[in-house]
Amino acid sequence: MIRIMRIREVIEVTGLSRTTIWRRVRDHEFPVPLKLGSLKTRSVGWREEDIERWLNGLEEIDN
Repeated sequence: MIRIMRIREVIEVTGLSRTTIWRRVRDHEFPVPLKLGSLKTRSVGWREEDIERWLNGLEEIDN
């Protein structure tokens, strides 16, 4: 089952600010969120596996 993380949880897990997350999404340095709900809503969320993969990629860079 796919688990969706909202922005507050992504902030908590990554340690990044909301602004930094959106800046990195814009610069293609962070996973792109999924749009949730209808076309009229602005709700988004990230697949937990995408965030985990991104975090694991950072660990590989450090090594």
